[in-house]
Amino acid sequence: MQISSARLIWIHTCLVSENQIKISIADNGLGVPDTTLTRLFDPFFTTKDVGKGSGLGLSISYQIATELHQGKLDCNSTLGKGAEFVVTLPI
Repeated sequence: MQISSARLIWIHTCLVSENQIKISIADNGLGVPDTTLTRLFDPFFTTKDVGKGSGLGLSISYQIATELHQGKLDCNSTLGKGAEFVVTLPI
């Protein structure tokens, strides 16, 4: 019998400086391949089958974080270890 590790999600928040906060959402999933990572925030980019996703969710999230709030949205990933999305916003 093979024991699989539990799927986990971590959410961390912190005050980076007097005028900046950071929100990190990470998991221990499969990670995001480099070929996908480079296009992750592109409008209409999706890895789902046709009709299963619009490819707008991360693109809109990126625009909200960067254009509306003058912040940042990044994704760090290691294949086989998981991915982390980091939102940095001014306060």
